[in-house]
Amino acid sequence: MDQPPGSPQGPRDKGPQDAQNLPGCYRHPDRETGVRCTRCERPICPECMVSASVGFQCPDCVRGGSGTGHAPAATQPRTLAGGTVASDPRLVTKVLIGLNLAFYLVQLSVGDAFTDRFTLFGRAWLSGDIQGVAEGQWYRMLTSMFLHGSAMHIIFNMLSLWWVGGPLEAALGRARFIALYFISGLAGSALCYLLADADQPSLGASGAIFGLFGATAVLMRRLNYDMRPIIALLVINLIFTFGWSNIAWQAHIGGLVAGVVVGYAMVHAPLERRNLVQYGVCALMLVVVVATTLIRTAQLT
Repeated sequence: MDQPPGSPQGPRDKGPQDAQNLPGCYRHPDRETGVRCTRCERPICPECMVSASVGFQCPDCVRGGSGTGHAPAATQPRTLAGGTVASDPRLVTKVLIGLNLAFYLVQLSVGDAFTDRFTLFGRAWLSGDIQGVAEGQWYRMLTSMFLHGSAMHIIFNMLSLWWVGGPLEAALGRARFIALYFISGLAGSALCYLLADADQPSLGASGAIFGLFGATAVLMRRLNYDMRPIIALLVINLIFTFGWSNIAWQAHIGGLVAGVVVGYAMVHAPLERRNLVQYGVCALMLVVVVATTLIRTAQLT
């Protein structure tokens, strides 16, 4: 398969009326699409779609042509979700992968003392007592998202982040993608903190990545793309989640639910109230994370 199954760039569903295959995007010929630029009418895939007052435009038209002869657009080009079109649509994804790899190298260099200090639950290095969010170390909700338990753990997560994160970042824009990633990760940490045993270590970017899976499904549905690849990907991952031991299923489910909720707000918000709806839902999810954390802390103290 040329594309990852979770990518929102897969082929569109074809109705009975389609006599031939859909054309390929003019910048990515291997990606079939039924959407065309409203100015030059070239076929464009989700990564190349720029939201316009009517329909979508290609990157060349919104920049003024690149040989097309069109005049520069009067307004700043926007992504499908209303974000600013960036010259490198995968920059945030690359930075997140770099941060995860850097943290893992520190884990290998320093050892358990570092991991126990920043995972969701850990043991104090000297006393051996359980330490965590209940002891006021709230930063663990965030830092645990950048730690991994093995080489295979981080390799699998980073491949998933690259395959799914890049196209999603291009469709949402950097700010919205960052909000989605961190809210999903924090929601995963919160549900794990609420339901897991107080002495069960929990670490990894899986909660955030499951959030990206959920948002990708919402985006593919919004664009009327074939849902079977992302559904298959989710089913496979959920089988691993509940079928293998030593996997914090709570983080996966928490991240997935948050990703679906935030992703839906990102791609379905009405144009006239887009920012209010998008960031209002993000704020609401953060309130849920804080409330969940406070409830669990009250139970443990």
